Amino acid sequence: MTSSMYAAVAGLKTHMNALGVIGNNVANVNTFAYKASRYTFDEALYMTTRSGSNGTEEIGGNNPAQIGFGCTVGTIDLDMSTKIFNTTGRGLDCMVDGDGFFVVGDKTKFGVNTQAELNGMSLSRLGNFEFNSGWLTDGGGQVVYGFLNVSNPDQNPSFSTLLTPIRLPYYNEDTKEILMPAESDDEENPELLDNEQALEAIAEANQPGQEAGQHVPYKRLNVDTLSVDRAGIITAVTADDIQVVIGVIAIAKAENPNGVTHDEGRYYKALGGAGDLRLTTVGGAVTYPEIGMDGQPVNPGGGNANRLVIESAGDTELLNGGLESSGTDLADEITHMIVIQRGYQANTRIVTVTDSMLEELVNMKR
Repeated sequence: MTSSMYAAVAGLKTHMNALGVIGNNVANVNTFAYKASRYTFDEALYMTTRSGSNGTEEIGGNNPAQIGFGCTVGTIDLDMSTKIFNTTGRGLDCMVDGDGFFVVGDKTKFGVNTQAELNGMSLSRLGNFEFNSGWLTDGGGQVVYGFLNVSNPDQNPSFSTLLTPIRLPYYNEDTKEILMPAESDDEENPELLDNEQALEAIAEANQPGQEAGQHVPYKRLNVDTLSVDRAGIITAVTADDIQVVIGVIAIAKAENPNGVTHDEGRYYKALGGAGDLRLTTVGGAVTYPEIGMDGQPVNPGGGNANRLVIESAGDTELLNGGLESSGTDLADEITHMIVIQRGYQANTRIVTVTDSMLEELVNMKR
């Protein structure tokens, strides 16, 4: 075997890997919020047959002589730039216009307030949302996180700085009283709880041994319509025509958005390369607490000041009533596919020509 054969085989493998990237992009040409990947090639290692030397006053120098052994895939990069807005007409559909991700997960985290917890959350660019059993979920079944309104329905909204699953408040079926979530008093382990009075009433009504058909007075709010505006604020209108602000959708911003890692399907994780995440809201519904003389955030109202929330979303906007189109540019992908095909064919020719030369060498004995 000669070096040309090894180099050609390396080229064949690399071109097949590149074709895999192109194939995945083309397969997702109609996948909402898909982010296309881009490949680059790198030269493989070299064998030095002669070292270089510097010139002297008497003689000139020599350049090094090296033979390469083909190429490898250098990088496979994500293009996280924003794509075209596709109107769907659904009130809860959202698109992030600019840098940022929706934060999703399970129902268990009621006060994400550490960097490690936030970096462990799942991220998504696909905002096909709906309320299921009182919880805001995406099309993959994950619960959407944000900041809940903790003020009474008849007051101006006041959003908690604790990142928590977005869910409907409880209401009393008899009195029609709406019970908004409340922050716990534990500063060491802050949580955003559903109104404790409602939870205690539900627990009492569902004690073992209760009579069959016993009336449970508290349930998730019964709503007639739900919508989200361009600031990410979710508003519900009840069957009694009462308007209630539920909360605001959180946007997570990575230090390097192109460095996020695919987790499963539509989801990403902020692992190595992405840097730390920070939380924000479009329109400044939730802002960073005031900074004191010691450089630490101050919360005049007491309680835990969330250091993960930044004041401004920058140029990031939220578009409602539609979803982001796929990041695949079909014209570019077809062009790249032709280039890769020709490169692959050229490498096969190197293999066949090398084989012919080896055949001539073997036949010399005859």
